[in-house]
Amino acid sequence: GGRRYNPLFICGGTGLGKTHLMHAIAHRVFEGRPDARIIYVSAEKFTNDFITAIQHHRMDEFRAKYRSNCDVLLVDDIQFLAGREQTQEEFFHTFNALHALDRQIVVTSDKYPQNLERMEERLVSRFSWGLVADIQVPELETRVAIVRNKAALEGIALTDDVALYLAQMVRSNVRELEGTLIRLAAKSSLTGRPVDLQFARAEITATSPPRAQMMSVEDIQRAVCHHFHLRSIDLTSKDRHKSVAFARHVAMYLCKQRLKCSFPEIGRAFGNRDHTTVMSAVRKIEAQRDSDPQVRAHLEALEKKLADE
Repeated sequence: GGRRYNPLFICGGTGLGKTHLMHAIAHRVFEGRPDARIIYVSAEKFTNDFITAIQHHRMDEFRAKYRSNCDVLLVDDIQFLAGREQTQEEFFHTFNALHALDRQIVVTSDKYPQNLERMEERLVSRFSWGLVADIQVPELETRVAIVRNKAALEGIALTDDVALYLAQMVRSNVRELEGTLIRLAAKSSLTGRPVDLQFARAEITATSPPRAQMMSVEDIQRAVCHHFHLRSIDLTSKDRHKSVAFARHVAMYLCKQRLKCSFPEIGRAFGNRDHTTVMSAVRKIEAQRDSDPQVRAHLEALEKKLADE
């Protein structure tokens, strides 16, 4: 419902289906309310529309389109507004106008609201008003199912061992996983060789680029939330509940260990906490790691999860 989850803020990495989900939401709204005025737009298009409206003195038309004549506003890749102060100002007023009328707002981003850079604080806080939904990298079983479904759709003959191998090798996102399968099928039809395990291994080894993408603070926060069954916002909140504080400390420790971030950098990524707070959190986990088997088990499980990503 509009009031309960407004805005709906969907975040996740590239190729995990945020845009696909936006289209599905628009389609679902249209099915239930064919007369609903739905606007789906990228943040870049919103920016360009805004600039054009200013240049041609058509701000009234722009505001009518995005405020008065809109029941559902879906904005993709909101991080594009970073540093664009005037556009952020306009979007802020657009947001307020729609929210006051109980019109649904859905936004996607590659970062959690609190990690958006060069974004006005008042906008960031509004993005957290409703539901922040985090799209995770799918688990192995789901990745296998995705490979099988795509193969069936494309008419590619695929054995279970090849489906499992692809799912194990391509862990980053769904788009890359499906792309790898299509590439294998194309090479198979060119060479006349079946897509068996030997063929898949040879092709993936030959074409795999070195891991260019380094792990980010975001990846660690996501993994920790998933492991401890928390919401992304819990790690950056002021919540001092024991279980939340422990998870937050673990995430800070992993950022220090794996990413070699400075204490102030980590503090900024966890709700602007002081570097001394981060320092004591990291030391606390280091001490517990050496003395508490349960803490060690949590850390090992998370290390394994991060290594798999």
